Amino acid sequence: MAKSAAKSAKKPAKGFTKEERAAMRDRAAEAKGGAEGEAVVLAKLASLLPPDRALGERLHALIKASAPALTPRLWYGMPAYARGGDTICFFQPAQRFKTRYATLGFSDKAKLDDGNLWPTYYALKQLDATAEAKILALLVKALG
Repeated sequence: MAKSAAKSAKKPAKGFTKEERAAMRDRAAEAKGGAEGEAVVLAKLASLLPPDRALGERLHALIKASAPALTPRLWYGMPAYARGGDTICFFQPAQRFKTRYATLGFSDKAKLDDGNLWPTYYALKQLDATAEAKILALLVKALG
């Protein structure tokens, strides 16, 4: 009986979620080419649900105006911005992984290092002047 109880207590491994598998498929397609450029990012933003679309479009305009050295591209199916082929930051819509807020993330290529611990993801609910100023400061630091 102990064996059956132990066996039933174990839950089967679920593996990747549907959203995670979609992100991997997106990344594989991006590696084959055609995932760079503003038109591709704008098309992705246009496909988002209204709250994510508004945040993403405003973030795109902010990044484009303040960091023209960054090239728009898709990264795991998400709008991203790269320098020299390396993704520096990206926008993860809330709908992507069914989370309660969108995020602005920074890759390890961003120069945000601050001692032994620093944030690399920021929750986005709305972009007001305060949030935009913080994002601009993060972009300046990330680009070194």
